[in-house]
Amino acid sequence: MRHALFALLLLTPLTLAAAPRSGHDDAGLSIQAMQDDDTQNPGMLWVAQGEAMWDANAGTGQRCASCHGAITAMRGVAARYPAWDPTQNRPLSLWQRINHCRTDHQGAEALDVESDAMLSLTAALGHQSRGMPVSIATDGPMAEVIETGRRLHQTRQGQLNLSCAQCHDDLAGHHLAGSRIPQGHGNGYPEYRLEWQTLGSLWRRVRNCLTGVRATPYAADSAEMVAIEAYLAARAQGLNVETPAVRP
Repeated sequence: MRHALFALLLLTPLTLAAAPRSGHDDAGLSIQAMQDDDTQNPGMLWVAQGEAMWDANAGTGQRCASCHGAITAMRGVAARYPAWDPTQNRPLSLWQRINHCRTDHQGAEALDVESDAMLSLTAALGHQSRGMPVSIATDGPMAEVIETGRRLHQTRQGQLNLSCAQCHDDLAGHHLAGSRIPQGHGNGYPEYRLEWQTLGSLWRRVRNCLTGVRATPYAADSAEMVAIEAYLAARAQGLNVETPAVRP
């Protein structure tokens, strides 16, 4: 049945709209209302926890606020990630940057991308940029990273031989199993998904898509995953950060 649905959709492809469209606009009215009301948005529980962690001692006792000041001073930071780190000569996602600070400056252990603590910190940092446009660097060394992500986005994978672009570019706006297919932007992560009943990272969403087409998922800290995230951010330029978004 699932194969038949994909086959039917692929008969009538659409082209990705010139202007990026947020998944918020494709969600139902009740989900939109849940995201827009901070008292109803479940993701705000993680934001509150992350803000408390920002001011708490970690590792050898250094607080995030000791170096960076109040978390409100981080407004605009999440909108610029992934970003190139010249000291490591590679691009870093926001969660990787947090781990770099923890291990190199706080004497604390690295956190798993899907751990409650990491989701809380990334949600709290992302929330500071809510309402600001996604604006990652697209020149310099990031240009090659983004191009790698674009190629991966368009590469057919898995036993179903499907690419990300076939659903989220060509078929955006169609319906699959009663749900509207979004363009697949990452401007709301980490986000609360009703299907998960919890907050989750962009890596979790990409992993689910890849396993859905029966392909081998990328490791969370792999160069491929960072490239995918960078391409999605470049593709979403101009959309506002929505962290923590709510999706079906």
